[in-house]
Amino acid sequence: MRLAVLMSRVRAEEKLLLQELERRRVAFDRLDDREIVFDLEHIRTDYDLVVERCINHSRALYALKLFNDAGVETVNTFRVADTCGNKILTSSELAKHRVPSPRTAVAFTPESALEAIESMGYPAVLKPPIGSWGRLLSVVSDRYAAEAILEHKEVLGSFHHSIFYIQEFIDKPGRDIRSFVVGDRTIAAIYRYSDHWITNTARGGRAEGCPVTEEIDDISRAAAGAVGGGIVAVDLMETNRGLLVTEVNYTMEFRNSIDTTGVNIPEKMIDYVLERAEEAAAA
Repeated sequence: MRLAVLMSRVRAEEKLLLQELERRRVAFDRLDDREIVFDLEHIRTDYDLVVERCINHSRALYALKLFNDAGVETVNTFRVADTCGNKILTSSELAKHRVPSPRTAVAFTPESALEAIESMGYPAVLKPPIGSWGRLLSVVSDRYAAEAILEHKEVLGSFHHSIFYIQEFIDKPGRDIRSFVVGDRTIAAIYRYSDHWITNTARGGRAEGCPVTEEIDDISRAAAGAVGGGIVAVDLMETNRGLLVTEVNYTMEFRNSIDTTGVNIPEKMIDYVLERAEEAAAA
């Protein structure tokens, strides 16, 4: 069995995963995305599986595409990275698979976006289709705020801002839930508390353990399946309509959730990786 880990710099998560591989005496290669070069006519195909842990979404996406097209199994796959890295694609898959999520609209001009916001009602949330760690999110509370933010996005001119992704505002109970799905199991979940409407721990949210109820398990596995499966983190909101999925993350961070949940998350991840690698080696 030949295994490789594709990464950028070694963060706490990558260190934990590498330590788990070393503890099990599993041989693997480290592939640095700052150094790797793909010759499209001679892509290395002797790996049974490549684990993707890049920080940069574009590097992860194209590396996975090239490996998968060459017949190399990866965790996660190009399809999962492509879908989860784009909120529009994620929401489309969730809707297609009837996974409950907030009301969402997509518009292509400031004028149609304003119409969509007013149809949805204030307050509403504007998000860039591509982005992470809760950045560049806006709550618009009235028409004046909507017009100003839409104008700013249009003038900025970046492709991140040229498509308008609009969601209903969910009045959360001071927290949301992040669950961790590995293969076909929801292995753990945390509450993320914050006085701010953005609860990401990267933005100061406080994590506490959350029991994995049947409802959390069902909707988390459904969301993971909708985007293509693998190893993902699912963001959930508690509402009077039940749990709603707001996002699915494909290169999940987990270092602050191990002690919080009491679950050895890297161990569960490597269990899945080795199972997939053995299947690929035997194929």
